[in-house]
Amino acid sequence: MSRIDRAAERTRKTRKKRNTRKSWEHAERSGNSSGRFRTFRFFRVFRVLSCLTLFAFLCASCRQDMQDQPKYKPLAPSRFFSDGKSARELVEGTAPYNPEGKATPPMADLSKVTTLPIALTPQALDRGQERYNIYCAPCHGRSGYGNGMVVRRGFRAPPSFHIDRLRQAPVGHFYDVETNGFGAMPSYADKVAPDDRWAITAYIRALQLSQRATINDAPPEVRDKLQSGGQKQ
Repeated sequence: MSRIDRAAERTRKTRKKRNTRKSWEHAERSGNSSGRFRTFRFFRVFRVLSCLTLFAFLCASCRQDMQDQPKYKPLAPSRFFSDGKSARELVEGTAPYNPEGKATPPMADLSKVTTLPIALTPQALDRGQERYNIYCAPCHGRSGYGNGMVVRRGFRAPPSFHIDRLRQAPVGHFYDVETNGFGAMPSYADKVAPDDRWAITAYIRALQLSQRATINDAPPEVRDKLQSGGQKQ
């Protein structure tokens, strides 16, 4: 078949399709559509409805009910309660939570305390080291330089315990920060018992001393061992 014949054949098919479509549209307008025309109209309506159903399904799947749920912002007013407040008072008799089950001491400003209220024993330092490594080291680092793993992952770095300001701070300052939080650090009062907070404070003091101590600060028996290179038993 020549190029001219192929072009003529395409033209003939195009005209046939156009005439068929016009016949369908005329039959629909005149109301004399046959079964074939009714089938065509059905499928066209079905296709439109399918598209609308799919669109509605996609819209419904994109809803963010967890984010856009009905709720009150902190201290926002409310018409539901008679006092107009969304924030509710604690139920009478509510007791503060304490992980150790001990009585919660009265709230007082302990940030200026200069002496430890617990006995400074090896057991207290061991307990403080254990609690420090669990709750403090992720940010402050094992040695207290503020380079813990969380900081290395991008979290805001806390100050080093070995700067002059914190070396000269009273022990109550560390206890107060552990209790009430400071800056980006939250309160640990609901996670660490009061005695453990003092133990952590004692261990922080030990860390500070360890980074600036000289051999003359060690007891005589330990000093001799250090001077002999650890060989003396």
